[in-house]
Amino acid sequence: MSDTEFAASSDGTRIAFHRHGDAGRPPILLIHGWAQQSVCWAPLVERLGDRFHLVTMDLRGHGGSDKPEAPAAYTDTSLWGDDVRAVIDAAGLSRPVLVGWSYGSRVIAAHLATHGDGHLAGLVLAGGILAIGKAREEWMVGQASPGLDRDLYTEDVPRRLAATVRFVEACTARPLDRATYATLVGANMLCPAHVRRALFGADVDFRPVYAAATCPALVIHGDADAVVTPRTGEAAAALFGQGRHLSYEGVGHAPFLEAPDRFASDLADFVEEVGAGRG
Repeated sequence: MSDTEFAASSDGTRIAFHRHGDAGRPPILLIHGWAQQSVCWAPLVERLGDRFHLVTMDLRGHGGSDKPEAPAAYTDTSLWGDDVRAVIDAAGLSRPVLVGWSYGSRVIAAHLATHGDGHLAGLVLAGGILAIGKAREEWMVGQASPGLDRDLYTEDVPRRLAATVRFVEACTARPLDRATYATLVGANMLCPAHVRRALFGADVDFRPVYAAATCPALVIHGDADAVVTPRTGEAAAALFGQGRHLSYEGVGHAPFLEAPDRFASDLADFVEEVGAGRG
């Protein structure tokens, strides 16, 4: 992994990011999910780092980024949008493709709401969500949704660790290799309880923002996803004016980890198709 760099968001929060590959190649900004961090993208960096300029960011409250105490630092949609803008500017990304895993789709929606999509080549959602808080409907919620396990938010570390182990295990339909699984659990535990609680503190429906998007979008969703229902992926793709849906058979909530070769190929094809990096 490249050295950690930092971009200052509009409220002063430092957002950690890493660059991979030649900066002159088509840019892709990878945005991880709830309680994770940028290390989750290692399989894509390994497969695509020689063809694209990959930038991985740690969301505020996660990984190497600052972790503000105030809940408003996580419920204010404009801040999430500004975080992405700050990384795009700091990394010098021209017409990137944004890729969001799970909660990362909330971050992408926030960026679209606050900054539009005229500067983007395209969007990719992987196991993405469509709403949070009271705006989230029952048909969107998988049986292993983190919102259903209160121990994920407790200050009691042993209980939070046990719940995190359960959650990471539920993210894939088949067990991951030992090293990857351990890395994901460790990455999750670096996200404090107060951040985890605040991430679902707002009531936001992303569907109007997605419906207003003008750039191409690719939605990849595992048909065995137990965290975010497969129906959610189908609904997301239908919202976009230029949306396409790919269902991965027998795959759970983390398609880029469970089917990395296929995901890397599908992502590469999409990035080349939409002309990322070209004005």
